[in-house]
Amino acid sequence: QVQLVESGGGLVQAGDSLELSCAASGLTFSSYMAWFRQAPGKEREFVAGITQSGGSTHYASSVKARFTISRDNAKNTVYLQMNTLKPEDTANYYCAARPLRLGVAVQAHEYPYWGQGTQVTVSS
Repeated sequence: QVQLVESGGGLVQAGDSLELSCAASGLTFSSYMAWFRQAPGKEREFVAGITQSGGSTHYASSVKARFTISRDNAKNTVYLQMNTLKPEDTANYYCAARPLRLGVAVQAHEYPYWGQGTQVTVSS
């Protein structure tokens, strides 16, 4: 079965950088991989996504130019490089996957596979 395991979260100060990783296993199909985040009391929101080849990426406007999504298919790993972090970036960050043939999606309910999440806390 598909398993996604996130790592790399932690407590940082505003302006710092952090890189999250998502190790995937059991993906027997070409996938669109994404990062979502959820802050307390808020809905889970799309952060960034990437196609199987890595040739196409998508970002939420709130993180564009600060975050970079990438993937290493040889390692079955997706990364989220987060720069210039802000207190409003504080959230639990989740990795998600969906078959690439279904296209790009930014709604959480469109993803059948999820990791357990990793907490990112940015202090001011």
